[in-house]
Amino acid sequence: QVQLVESGGGWVQPGGSLRLSCAASGSIFSINYMRWYRQAPGKQRELVAIIMSGGGTNYADSVKGRFTISRDNAKNSVFLQMNSLKPEDTAVYLCNAAVRTTNWAGSRDFWGQGTQVTVSS
Repeated sequence: QVQLVESGGGWVQPGGSLRLSCAASGSIFSINYMRWYRQAPGKQRELVAIIMSGGGTNYADSVKGRFTISRDNAKNSVFLQMNSLKPEDTAVYLCNAAVRTTNWAGSRDFWGQGTQVTVSS
């Protein structure tokens, strides 16, 4: 029905940068918020950043000033620019979106499969 596919993860040294992308496809009428979460081994899933349809954003305290979330509404895509990466940023990063599939339906949450980000020297 709706698919979210992340890309851009990988290995980077501390202090480096990565840019994650997430593209939504399928039966999409509109997308409200889009979010990035992360989950490290043995830890709870953590909300990293959120961007609303109008462009408003919010970030976890742990990434403020280092990460920037953006979106391209025409392409149903969301991005996460990650700078000054630290080893504690190592996690699987997951894309989440609140999607309306028709103009009479309410929004539902859809998730991507995740992309691994590893920060180490």
